[in-house]
Amino acid sequence: MEKDESLAYPMSRECPFDPPPQYGELRRDAPFKKVRLWDGSQPWLLTRHKDVKEVLSQSNFSAEPLREGYPHIFEGRMAADKADQSFIRLDAPEHGRLRRMVVREFTVKNVERERPHIQEIVDRLIDNMLAGPQPVEFVEEFARPLPTEVIAYLLGVPYEDHEIFHRATRVQFGSTSTPEEVGASLKELLAYLDDLISKKETDPQDDILSRLVTEQLVPGHLDRSAMVDITRLLLSAGHQTSINMTALSVLTLLQNPGELAKIESNPELIRGAVQELLRYSSVIQAGVRRVAREDAEVNGHLVKKGEGVICALPSANRDEDIFADPDRFDVTRNASVHLAFGYGIHQCLGQILARIELEIAITTLFARIPGLRLAVPFDELRFREDMFVYGVYELPLTWNKPNLPSMNQEG
Repeated sequence: MEKDESLAYPMSRECPFDPPPQYGELRRDAPFKKVRLWDGSQPWLLTRHKDVKEVLSQSNFSAEPLREGYPHIFEGRMAADKADQSFIRLDAPEHGRLRRMVVREFTVKNVERERPHIQEIVDRLIDNMLAGPQPVEFVEEFARPLPTEVIAYLLGVPYEDHEIFHRATRVQFGSTSTPEEVGASLKELLAYLDDLISKKETDPQDDILSRLVTEQLVPGHLDRSAMVDITRLLLSAGHQTSINMTALSVLTLLQNPGELAKIESNPELIRGAVQELLRYSSVIQAGVRRVAREDAEVNGHLVKKGEGVICALPSANRDEDIFADPDRFDVTRNASVHLAFGYGIHQCLGQILARIELEIAITTLFARIPGLRLAVPFDELRFREDMFVYGVYELPLTWNKPNLPSMNQEG
């Protein structure tokens, strides 16, 4: 097939808040289209909501990166994917067996119990922001520590070790990381997690990892390498996407003051607003990837055995057939059918936790900090276009200072 430079993948954005403009053209004219990756391979790119849902719900498509034909978006990321044997990278039935070991930890009932703790973390981070100098670097002071502290607490990972897994995700999710850099990062992270699991074996606590060790690892239902892989998955997935989604959500609301005003005047809108933020931003910008285990038909299109597929979630979440005026941010929209967390058996395990974190963070931030706004011109912001997970690198914010009484005022 003749190479088409215009369809090299990934594609570039023109607007920081919108996916690449080619997606709209492809949804209209070529919803199944071969694209060219860095290694010359040519998987199918799927851009329509209904096609993405169909692929992610079919057992004919494999999530296993070691299979021939699986599309690897970046060379460095290929090394990370192939080293990952957590259940998110496995097919049924092994995927289901391992996922069931942890799914109960992330039920609505269990996660809702954590609301007071999440609220306490949010309030403390805001207290620290208010007590310090302005402007504040929001990613560093709030968006990064919030989900990191939450998932570390739930898993039983010492928060003071957070730089180890922050460093790991920066390398392993970067588009320019070399296989050697990813390999060294993996070695450091896996050694840390293996040591942590050993500590849970000798001194289990009331946390997710301790329960996995005592209920699954020790009885032999789970081998050690699988335990390490699950720990790595829960730790990385539990903070990396939420960091970027939190910062990008705050920026989106600041850039859409009319929509923010709707939430402030009617707090009951927050749950729907979070769904709309997830739809609108779709931070997994490199797509969800699969490879056909056998010939498969997807809404009348044949995907042959061994052909790779990239499900473009940002495009599916802007599909005109599903969402009216999809490029408009609207906190009153019913966006609940978005695919930001994927679809099917591999749908994100921590989505309830992620939504609750966003609800509490957004509600509390704008209630407690009047006049919250950008401290630099919008054009100076650096967006994470070179990363697997989209967002902003830094977000300098400032706000209205409280009116202090005059020193000459009596009383």
